[in-house]
Amino acid sequence: MLRNSRFLPGFTDDVFGKDFLSDFFDSSVNKTIPEVNVLENKDEFKIEVAAPGLSKDDFKIDLDNNVLTISSEKEAKNEDEGEQFVRREFSYSSFKRSFSLPESIDQDKIKANHKDGILNVVIPKRDEAKEKPKKQIKIS
Repeated sequence: MLRNSRFLPGFTDDVFGKDFLSDFFDSSVNKTIPEVNVLENKDEFKIEVAAPGLSKDDFKIDLDNNVLTISSEKEAKNEDEGEQFVRREFSYSSFKRSFSLPESIDQDKIKANHKDGILNVVIPKRDEAKEKPKKQIKIS
């Protein structure tokens, strides 16, 4: 039963809780893809993943054939106990983001840290790939 909230009041929400059928037909439920910033300077690339509510243990970072994959899978359990009922809602959320890295990176020196809901991945460039300072050549 789909309902139009303008014509039918939220009676079913008051009695049965959340309107689960609207969520069933909504394709965006539990599909969250965090926003990402990709930065480059002369020494490294940086990837910042905004994922509030996730801890560092919720992330998995893999590197395979110069493709860096950042993923997460989390299960949240919420329980409300009332006088004559117990209500359980299980929520699963996951995402996977992949980035093709250039050959100029130093795979052995990639580092990641998590602070204040942001995962930071630092991808250093190899010395030979770093930008060299401008040099003037004398004419003989």
